[in-house]
Amino acid sequence: MAKFFGNLHLVLLAGLVLALAVMFHYAGASEGALPVNASSVLRWLHIFFGIVWIGLLYYLNFVQVPTMPAIPAELKGGVTGYIAPKVLFFFRYGALLTVLTGLLIAFLAGYGHRALTFGGATAAENMIGLGMWLALIMAFNVWFIIWPAQKKILGLVEASADEKAAAAPRALIASRTNVLLSLPMLYCMVGANLG
Repeated sequence: MAKFFGNLHLVLLAGLVLALAVMFHYAGASEGALPVNASSVLRWLHIFFGIVWIGLLYYLNFVQVPTMPAIPAELKGGVTGYIAPKVLFFFRYGALLTVLTGLLIAFLAGYGHRALTFGGATAAENMIGLGMWLALIMAFNVWFIIWPAQKKILGLVEASADEKAAAAPRALIASRTNVLLSLPMLYCMVGANLG
């Protein structure tokens, strides 16, 4: 058992197999069966990637960043050299894959353009459009403000002490902006799908 749970890739694979078993079990021919198709799989992936993205956003803002000043100097290298780069990798790609799967869902369902231009036939489409725009702004912040600043702060690219000092507030403001936007964005995504 310890060997199984000690292997993250094996646990993820088993979770995927279990999820597929659940999907296909409830996709039977019984009344009220749930479809297993490209749309349902994309929605499932969209939610999974969104949990990764927003979970790491909250981890960074509620745990790692506020804790860093209390970490002894001799231990900070463990966070900045090992933990933060890994967190930021999954954070970036969680954002990218959440946005891509969300856009695919909207465009395959035929309401993507209407939602993004707020020309939806329903309030739900326009609410999804607002959520999409908030997510796009947040993903932009991740890839074009937070990540470039963090590369300097963590020493992944060469930067002077002044450049690192200037990067820190930019990354913090963009990250806190994403926390702020995540709340209405999540409401738009969930609220528009309740009807």
